[in-house]
Amino acid sequence: MPRMPRVNRRSFVKAAAQSATALGVLPTSLLLSDRADAATSPKPPLIDTHMHVWANDPKRYPFPHPYQNDFKDAPHEGTVEMLIDDMEQYGCTHAVLVQVIYHGWDNTYVVDCVKRYPQRLKAHGLIDPTDPKVADKLEYWVKEHGLHGMRFSPIYYQNGNHGGDGWLDAEETHRVWRKAEELGALFNFFIAPKQLPKLEKMVRAHPNVRITLDHFSQMNLGDDDPEPDFRLLLGMARYPNVFVKVSELTSVSKSGKYPFKDAYPYVKRVYEAFGPDQLLFGTGYPGAARAAYKRPTLGNEIELIRRIPCFSEEDSEKILGRNAARAWGFEA
Repeated sequence: MPRMPRVNRRSFVKAAAQSATALGVLPTSLLLSDRADAATSPKPPLIDTHMHVWANDPKRYPFPHPYQNDFKDAPHEGTVEMLIDDMEQYGCTHAVLVQVIYHGWDNTYVVDCVKRYPQRLKAHGLIDPTDPKVADKLEYWVKEHGLHGMRFSPIYYQNGNHGGDGWLDAEETHRVWRKAEELGALFNFFIAPKQLPKLEKMVRAHPNVRITLDHFSQMNLGDDDPEPDFRLLLGMARYPNVFVKVSELTSVSKSGKYPFKDAYPYVKRVYEAFGPDQLLFGTGYPGAARAAYKRPTLGNEIELIRRIPCFSEEDSEKILGRNAARAWGFEA
């Protein structure tokens, strides 16, 4: 007697429903059961991978801004409580905190934020890239305080500022990259396009260190000819350990006006070069600070990813959360 093929429950439900439809009758029990299955299916994660928060208690969490000696206080409020409110309102499941420059190299506030919301938040700190003990500082913040990575900002060191950006591909910098590989830490880079060749040297030498390029490498699509800089960004697509954040289009696009349609052709080229698995979603500021910094609401930022024409529904799910869940180990 021939063995009957195995039919799983969902296939059975579908077949029964099709048969019933052909007869003009749809069993209520099957319809309700299938709806229940859909209702209990886990929703894809929605993860903001670039969130700055800062404290409103300068005595406990001071503002030792490394580049402004006269910096006294943050211009707007941007606390983690504001972020959580935002996340609740718009269904954002998780976020990656990125230490704001206001707090300098002291990452205590983001560490404390993660301790308060360990199921929803992970964090990247800041460490002085010119510090001879930068690799030790990376190990300290990752091992002792649970940070998942660090942000470096060579964009502040262009044209000789603050001693120049020679540290970016200096021989001694390899030590901090080796330490990152050992720790499984991620790096994100706030970097200008013309600095990408220096970064590329390090990426090529350390293929197991995952990095993210913040905000399209802060490309200025309003330049007379953005193409040379844009090609430098596209050139990073040959490295599978490099992610790009589809973020900060406010300052990247020529118009600067939501929904930034003038940037779509460039977004498409990045998408075609890197593929949907290497793109990430990120915004920047919590709550009312978004308006103060002239950024869209979190809801508008989420909707933007879903409306960019080159992204399929599956692509959008990856960019809005699945890729980040994989990179940072969030439970999806």
